[in-house]
Amino acid sequence: MRPANIVTAIADILAGIIISAYFTSPEYSLIPVFLLVLTTIGLYGGGVVFNDVFDAELDKIERPERPIPSGLISKKHATVLALLLLVMAIISASFVHKEGLLSISVLLAFIIAIAAVVYDKWGKHHPLLGPVNMGLCRGFNLLLGMSIVPAAVIQYWWLGIFPIIYIAAITMISRDEVHGSKKKTLYAAAFFYLIVLAAISWFAYKKANQLYAVWFIVLFGIMIFLPLSKAIKDPVAKNIRKSVKAGVLAVILMNAAWAAAFGAIGWALIILCLLPLSVLLARLFAVT
Repeated sequence: MRPANIVTAIADILAGIIISAYFTSPEYSLIPVFLLVLTTIGLYGGGVVFNDVFDAELDKIERPERPIPSGLISKKHATVLALLLLVMAIISASFVHKEGLLSISVLLAFIIAIAAVVYDKWGKHHPLLGPVNMGLCRGFNLLLGMSIVPAAVIQYWWLGIFPIIYIAAITMISRDEVHGSKKKTLYAAAFFYLIVLAAISWFAYKKANQLYAVWFIVLFGIMIFLPLSKAIKDPVAKNIRKSVKAGVLAVILMNAAWAAAFGAIGWALIILCLLPLSVLLARLFAVT
């Protein structure tokens, strides 16, 4: 289920909720926040378990230490677990709003679930659509957080473009974490990283005039560019994996930077506190 990665998905939800509050100034209880967090846990967990199910035969060769090829869990039981997690996510989303299964939160959860399974089964094998497919899961996850106020999603859905760009860049790099990478792929990823950093900086300055967000933006930039620069100098598999791992964990810093850019410094610090937890879990469980 990639526990460390699930923490980064929770950060998406919190950032989305904060963004919706900036635009609409809503009043809501912690119950829908908890339900949206539970939804993303099910979506991300179910998605990555299905990834291992579909990759079971390949993992026997390339990653025999993973749970299915190592015999820790059967392919059948893993499939059941993945389905239960996705169903849990849809049910949880249905309680966020009074519309139930007809709410925008359910629609977004359903779209994420479909996008995740499509990526696991087919998308990952396509050089261009694969990274975009994976990015869509994260972009919609940010919108899932924003769906706590449905009007925010309808008006500001385009904010989901930036997580798509960022995750697409990481996915491009991750394709070569077994055999090493070509430098042009890494340079392309660096360009996409810069787009995201520029977007957060622009929002911090133009929209909210939150100059203190620069500290979060700088931390985010350091965490993603240090390992990427090492991978560019020596694009071997080990350096690629480190860059991918740092990029995934840095999603938390990206979301903290978004929160700070929209003036929620307190929430930005709360999101930042998720990073040590994710790093700890990354030492215990696989990230990629």
